[in-house]
Amino acid sequence: MHKSKNASGFKHFALKGVYPYPFAFLLLFPGRKLFLSQKKLVRRLALHKNDHILEVGPGPGFYSLEVAKKIPEGKLILADIQPEMLEYAKRRVKKRGLKNVEYHLCDGKTFPFKENSFDVIFLVAVLGEIENKEDYIKEFHRILKPGGLLSISELPADPDRMHREEIARLLEKEGFRFDHYFGHRRNYTIHYRR
Repeated sequence: MHKSKNASGFKHFALKGVYPYPFAFLLLFPGRKLFLSQKKLVRRLALHKNDHILEVGPGPGFYSLEVAKKIPEGKLILADIQPEMLEYAKRRVKKRGLKNVEYHLCDGKTFPFKENSFDVIFLVAVLGEIENKEDYIKEFHRILKPGGLLSISELPADPDRMHREEIARLLEKEGFRFDHYFGHRRNYTIHYRR
């Protein structure tokens, strides 16, 4: 999943694959809100104050802080394959005094959570980076509660951006059912239910 390094590091930035940690600060650029703001994502997720939520591939936590604030009696678990990204997000969460966030380092295949653990699982510009998409989708189905929400957002200019039809094929094969679609072809959030 990781790309080979070069002297400048800029080759990483334009290629497909896992977003490189050295450029994590760019994921916090305020201009990202033009494509999908934190508040807009939270509205789309329609969160409840006691939800248990899994964010896969949070990077430095651009969306995590707003989500955690909306579930004061719930829990947000950030899961990433890069320990540096989790540490970056952890520092930002701690700085804001949020106590309902936990962190999990992924192995790229499975999640060590019990069946029916989560009300919501969400990914923003992440699914296309995952090598073992089918394994992840099976795990999402296992750990989501019946009727639970799987939310996938794709943003323009992402080299790993997936089309709605590709996502539909992956999810429907595992028994997910379509729920809602926001946005347009290049910049959207799509919801499926277990």
